[in-house]
Amino acid sequence: MTHTVREPERERESPRRRALLDALRDAGTPLGVTEIAERVGIHPNTARFHLDALVTQGAVEREREESSGPGRPRTVYVPRRGMDRGGKRGYQLLARVLLSQLAATGPDAEPAALKTGRLWGRHLIDPAPPFHRVSHGEAVERVAGLLSELGFDPAVDGGDGDPPHRIRLRHCPFLELAEEFQEVLCPLHLGMLQGALAELRAPVAAIRLDPFARPDVCLAHLSPVPAVSGVVGPRGRGQDGADGRVGPADHGGAVVGGDDRPLDQ
Repeated sequence: MTHTVREPERERESPRRRALLDALRDAGTPLGVTEIAERVGIHPNTARFHLDALVTQGAVEREREESSGPGRPRTVYVPRRGMDRGGKRGYQLLARVLLSQLAATGPDAEPAALKTGRLWGRHLIDPAPPFHRVSHGEAVERVAGLLSELGFDPAVDGGDGDPPHRIRLRHCPFLELAEEFQEVLCPLHLGMLQGALAELRAPVAAIRLDPFARPDVCLAHLSPVPAVSGVVGPRGRGQDGADGRVGPADHGGAVVGGDDRPLDQ
């Protein structure tokens, strides 16, 4: 589930659009094209072109001016209400602040990261249709699709009749943070895998994540687990009253690292 916010960054790339936006903000009242052009010292057609671009970017709003006289209401422009959405963002700094606080909790950091990852994994994966049992292969394919959307560039290992047993993560979308906070960020990734598989009530679990098993690859290890008993209902609920929050992928024993076997095993 992806949410995007339209960010009018580009008006800062053009000094003329920056000047138009500043003129609107300084005016404190809606202005027509001619008024704005006069304040900035440009032709009205040029002003209209840049104002239309600012409207598209979301920095400016176009309105119809109320008029008590005859004739067509005039089109006026006002700066977008609220804080300016242009300018620099600092999300990586925010992530470092939060990860450093989590890492500072000591022995509780890894379990907390795993738990958080599992909750988000459940949230991010699309659930299986009602009354549908997800197979080992389908579950791995679905989870690999999620990892691809998140930017991990996954490659599934398996074939020749054997079920998939490992996912190679060939890119980390949080690489710099993972290098600095591996002890919490990698368990978070493992937890996301576990949560996604649990939401699918899949007969396969993510049991271990080997960070940087090779300089360009992390390895997520998978293992078959017994299928959940009972008839699968909506969102994986069984007739035994299970609510879908404990599934095969939630079993204990999952770890990050701890295996030095060669990559080709």
